[in-house]
Amino acid sequence: MKTIGLIGGMSWESTMGYYREINQGVKAALGGLHSAKIVLFSVDFDPIEKLQQQGEWHKSGEILANAARQVERAGADCILICTNTMHKVADQVASAVSIPLLHIADATGESLLKNSVKRVGLLGTGFTMEQEFYKGRLTEKYGLEVIIPNPADMKIVHEVIYQELCLGVINASSKTEYLRIINELQAAGAEAVILGCTEIGMLITSADAPIPLYDTTQIHGAKAVEFSLN
Repeated sequence: MKTIGLIGGMSWESTMGYYREINQGVKAALGGLHSAKIVLFSVDFDPIEKLQQQGEWHKSGEILANAARQVERAGADCILICTNTMHKVADQVASAVSIPLLHIADATGESLLKNSVKRVGLLGTGFTMEQEFYKGRLTEKYGLEVIIPNPADMKIVHEVIYQELCLGVINASSKTEYLRIINELQAAGAEAVILGCTEIGMLITSADAPIPLYDTTQIHGAKAVEFSLN
């Protein structure tokens, strides 16, 4: 079994989901008392969030690159950045280490193609929904058409993530709004919706929605398990 390296804390609420998903995946594959071999570096999210707002992505990338080096030195065989948004600096992090970085958009794109999805809605932070580092990768590498909410709905999705979910707050009214936005994406032609922020799975699940939801925490965690065991 290979050792999985996690860069977490962005937020720590969703990093708990990674730990659970990966250990459950290893247990399901191997049975008994088996659990995953994991090295976790959990960052302080507050300064990173401030750098995001200031557009200082290279500085935030330096923080994650340093975390990646420490995870590698601790014995990890791969790196996962446990957040969608900070994959904006994935190349900077990957270049800091000699072990592979398992990209969350690649894991998601592969999962969508496996299920023959071509047109997909995307929910996430404003950075993830608007900028090309994530949806551009899905389009260029996997041929997916990515549909995003209108500006007013993007603002709602973004604010719920930072002002509620990252703080562990779950509001029924926010769930209602998210489901309304998913219905709008379906009406715009989406065959499925990516939960492109690792906290969104705390608020809604596939059982809530009229079309398939792709929870990136689950998908990324499953890719880590596959790497570790194969």
